[in-house]
Amino acid sequence: MPPKIAKLAGMGAFGAGAGIAAIFALVVFITRSTQYSGLDGTLRVVTWISVAGVILALVLVHIVLGRQLMALSRGETPPA
Repeated sequence: MPPKIAKLAGMGAFGAGAGIAAIFALVVFITRSTQYSGLDGTLRVVTWISVAGVILALVLVHIVLGRQLMALSRGETPPA
């Protein structure tokens, strides 16, 4: 892969990780306690924990792939 493409793909992976984290923030914002919310406290916490697990896994995968692509763009061997 050409170094320029690898760098753009690595930066895109980091950007996608940030976007996924923003989706989690949106879920927390939507399910917050308001006058008209339909979720009680227990259901709200269960939702946050279950979504956080998936989001955390996706963000970590994007960080690992981004680091490997950035190392490839510098001409190094990607970290394992």
